[in-house]
Amino acid sequence: MILEIADFTVRPGTQSEFAAAAQRGVQTIISKAAGFRRHELQHCIETPERFVLLIEWETLENHTVDFRGSAAFVQWREIVGPYFAKPPVVEHFNRM
Repeated sequence: MILEIADFTVRPGTQSEFAAAAQRGVQTIISKAAGFRRHELQHCIETPERFVLLIEWETLENHTVDFRGSAAFVQWREIVGPYFAKPPVVEHFNRM
């Protein structure tokens, strides 16, 4: 099991729109990807423009190859990308 942590900084004033877009994108696109298990979207209190998306995948390749190499990834970025203040930081962790 792999945990993807995607750290987003969005443009000021777009937090509500980003949160709705991210949830919609996960529910309609990412959740259908091979190896997707579950997700959580967290909103930072101290830095309101910051969100963290946690996604559990069966394998690293389910995210890095299967999803990121698919048309679904392009659709996901079209939904959430307009809100980015800078590119997200994405890292993967082994679940312990």
